[in-house]
Amino acid sequence: MAELITPDLCVIGAGLGGLAAVAEARALGASVVLVERDRPGGDSLGTGAIPSQALAAAGARASLIRSAGAFGIVADEPKVNFRRVHDSVGQVIAALGVRDAAARLEALGVQVVQGVARFTDSRTVAVGDVTIRARRFIVATGARSVVPAIPGLDGVPYFTADTIFDNTRKLTHLVIIGGGPVGLELAQSYNRLGTQVTVVEEGEPLAGIDPDLAEVALARLREEGVEILPQSRVAAIQARSQGIGVLVSSQAGETALDVSHILVAGERVPAIDLLDIEKAGIRRRKSDPRYLQLSPGLRSTNRRVYVIGDAAGGPQHGHLAAWHAGLAVRSAVLGQPVRADAGLVPTVIGTDPEIAQVGLTEAEAQKRYAGRLSVVRASYADNDRARVTRTTYGVAKLFVGPGGRILGAGVAGGGAGELVALFAYAMANGLPIGSLARFVAPHPSFAALARQLAEESARGQGVSKLQQRLASIVRLLP
Repeated sequence: MAELITPDLCVIGAGLGGLAAVAEARALGASVVLVERDRPGGDSLGTGAIPSQALAAAGARASLIRSAGAFGIVADEPKVNFRRVHDSVGQVIAALGVRDAAARLEALGVQVVQGVARFTDSRTVAVGDVTIRARRFIVATGARSVVPAIPGLDGVPYFTADTIFDNTRKLTHLVIIGGGPVGLELAQSYNRLGTQVTVVEEGEPLAGIDPDLAEVALARLREEGVEILPQSRVAAIQARSQGIGVLVSSQAGETALDVSHILVAGERVPAIDLLDIEKAGIRRRKSDPRYLQLSPGLRSTNRRVYVIGDAAGGPQHGHLAAWHAGLAVRSAVLGQPVRADAGLVPTVIGTDPEIAQVGLTEAEAQKRYAGRLSVVRASYADNDRARVTRTTYGVAKLFVGPGGRILGAGVAGGGAGELVALFAYAMANGLPIGSLARFVAPHPSFAALARQLAEESARGQGVSKLQQRLASIVRLLP
């Protein structure tokens, strides 16, 4: 029997952004229906940051065994049981899944509808026999992997970033198509777990990341044995009786690789194809129809429908999706004007060393503030925490504009994500760089790098005339 539901808000997609939207809306007293075709948690929980970092944690343990000699402990080649590695990742996902289970959501007063949501008109969604006519909608359906048109790829089995975590076997030689954050995170993890890994990237690996930061991580990957082929493309793939043949083309010519498995880890685009958005009057971008046309406040061309997170087509981070959720709910439920300026949202890449940046990159800051910009750097080699943990290969940078305003920050090294959070807080609250010299950092800690950067900036400014006068007066005192 058909059912009609008329909530204040319908959220489509139970990923990190969708769940954040649900919680925010319920806290404001709105009635909420959540539609999810699979399980609560979405990409971040099942195929994104959480399983990626759980796999990286396993790889890190294996790497520690190999490098134990530097600490006076006998090093050895770790014995990896990939089935147990897979199960360990699954345990992490299962534990977090309990937190977001449908029963818990319903206990919070959220009505959960299982199935595929499709718009039938500008204010109605159908999910099987259920019709949802909501006052406002939030689309949080995440992103999907784009499979490139490579001759022969459809004739062999391959993984994508959405399916790689289903693997339960140790792979002999994995070729990864795509040298972005996802590809390189997985490359390092699999390499550390005993797989030979080759990364093929058409442009430069980690494009869009500050080159100084990117090189710290890329140098470590190469040092550990990951082969990275920049400015190269997979021209053809050939199925064989044993293994797979991969032809790689570059300016230097063509190279034939014998591999056991392929991972497609390139572009990901909004997963909106099943929504029948045209029936809701939601228009796509003319420049690229794979993406939706959105206002600065995350509103689609249908004023009732907001789009957040990966589905919105910007940077793909779980924390960005959660931030989007708060903005969209305040607009949808309270009618507040909002603007999704992601300039203060950090980017974090889970390689080892970790990379994190927020605000303007050095190149962007130099372009906008030419002649009025100072760049201060601190090396991990001078940090006591890095020395005791033997993680001295890294750098932290701040870009400082007029009046000591922090325009951006970049970190590559241990604890980069936590350290850049401190810089993001200072930027969000308009705190000048001098404020970073006025807190006490634990010793030893990576946080001491923030104080070091502030002190370096102060030295670059020299002693002010007021300070000189005060010092002169003090000299006259008994």
